[in-house]
Amino acid sequence: MTSNKSSDPSPAYGKSDATFLAVGGEAGVWQLVNDFYDIIGTSDATQALKQMHADDLTESRDKLARFLCGWMGGPKRYRERYGPINILHSHQHLPISQAHHDQWLLAMQQAIAKQGFPESLARYLMQQLTMPANRILAQHSQAQQ
Repeated sequence: MTSNKSSDPSPAYGKSDATFLAVGGEAGVWQLVNDFYDIIGTSDATQALKQMHADDLTESRDKLARFLCGWMGGPKRYRERYGPINILHSHQHLPISQAHHDQWLLAMQQAIAKQGFPESLARYLMQQLTMPANRILAQHSQAQQ
C-alpha cells in the first residue's frame, strides 16, 4: 500500500511535531481515529469494547482525534474544546477490564496497520499508546481491589 505519510526511516518520533507530521497532520489523525472506531464497530474481536460506547460515536471520535493531535505534538485541539486532559480521570467512570484494554490495543493496532505508516512509526505508536492503556487498566484494577 502506498502512503503519502513520511517514509523517513529514522525520524525523531516524539520530538516536537515529528509524530504529528509523520501521520499526516490532522487529516492523518482523523483517518486513524475513524478507522479505529470503524474497527470497533464492525469487528467481532472488539465487541466488549463496542458495548462500552454509545451508539453515536461522534463525540468519542472527536475527543480521541483532538487528544491524539496534541499527544503527537500537533495543535492542542482537545484543550481548545474540552479543557485540560487527565487520561486517568477521563476513564475513571468506565468499567475497564483486561478484555477492554486488549481490544482497544488490538483495534488501534489494526487501524494503524491500515494507514500504511512506515514500520518504525507503527511500532512507535503502539509502544507509546500501550503505556497509557496499561496505566488506565492498572487504575481500574486497583479500584476494584
